[in-house]
Amino acid sequence: MLLAEGRISRLGGEIAAPEEATIIDCGGAVVAPGFIDVHVHLREPGREDVETIKSGARAAAAGGFTAVCAMPNTDPVTDNQAAVGFIIRQASRAGGARVYPIGAVSVGQKGETLAEFGEMVSAGAVAMSDDGHPVASAHLMRAALEYARAFGIPVIDHCEEPTLSKGGSMNEGLVSARLGLKGIPSEAEEIMVIRDILLARRTGGHVHLAHMSTRGSVELIRWGKERGINVTAEVCPHHLTLTDTAVEGYFTNAKMNPPLRSAADVQALREAVADGTIDMIVSDHAPHHYDEKEREFADAPNGIVGLETALGVLLTELVEPGLLDLPALVELMACAPARVFKLPGGVLTEKAPADVTVFDPEREWTVDPSKFLSKGRNTPFAGKVLRGRAICTVVGGEVVHRLDS
Repeated sequence: MLLAEGRISRLGGEIAAPEEATIIDCGGAVVAPGFIDVHVHLREPGREDVETIKSGARAAAAGGFTAVCAMPNTDPVTDNQAAVGFIIRQASRAGGARVYPIGAVSVGQKGETLAEFGEMVSAGAVAMSDDGHPVASAHLMRAALEYARAFGIPVIDHCEEPTLSKGGSMNEGLVSARLGLKGIPSEAEEIMVIRDILLARRTGGHVHLAHMSTRGSVELIRWGKERGINVTAEVCPHHLTLTDTAVEGYFTNAKMNPPLRSAADVQALREAVADGTIDMIVSDHAPHHYDEKEREFADAPNGIVGLETALGVLLTELVEPGLLDLPALVELMACAPARVFKLPGGVLTEKAPADVTVFDPEREWTVDPSKFLSKGRNTPFAGKVLRGRAICTVVGGEVVHRLDS
């Protein structure tokens, strides 16, 4: 494969490389379309002590991602044209992975007034979401889907019925009862999933359901797709590989929203990615300062970092046991995100963007948070031995990350 002028110039056969070309030896590795993570939190503006667009873009490249979509729950919220433009400018200076902004559904993410979608789309926003908060008002969600349809973009919803989840800090079940922690029932997610699917049916808009975590949600998504409703969904590596037992010992790096669920939920999610019910896998990368995670469990913030561990976790826990094959993994991490969000890339064809991920599915390594390029260290996978890692990430024909041998 020959990359030139930011595009894939030649594929297959004998290729005579120009003398000035950089040669990348991919022997024993998989060459894939660049991975795209449509759900990350880069914290800039407002919490640059926790993450910046630059550190997040570099961490993404280290994890094999050539592009990420930045959620709008920053400070100030990304709810206007100027805020979207700021993220694009910062990303252009950062290097690393491409960064596509996601605008807020509501002004200030307060769930009251619809933000100006048209201005944000014209500035470069690729989707709308109040992620970090649910769109609690069905009326506002309906209006968002109708408005977004005019611009051909998805509305991403954090599915959480707030009166059911209020005060909860983990999955409601035997573990929460034993630990004495208030639980969040699966119905808190599922009620909003079916509401959003029905509103998508009514409006014809595209609803994208963020970080699914329960088997009930899987059943509802399947129901919606069988009826031709414009619904897509994502899942995170941690929800595919960990259960609520990871919270034992009040381990705050296993605290997230939605929470880790039961073994039955994990199994249902695995089946859903295998059969195509769930469209893509995302990291929901959410860095926090060490001191914030060192609080009492109920008071600690939700979220973990995931850009640099996602590929290794999935190769180790899903591909190696045979639950997914490599083409299916590439579909979930590259092809589907590009197709669903209408982003450049996601294919290896002549004239396509020269965004390429090269990974070694056999490379064994131990997760050491101190070596992350992200500023965040809050991972439940610290010390875990993983098999499979990105060894080279190319964005626009430029090598933005290369793993030392």
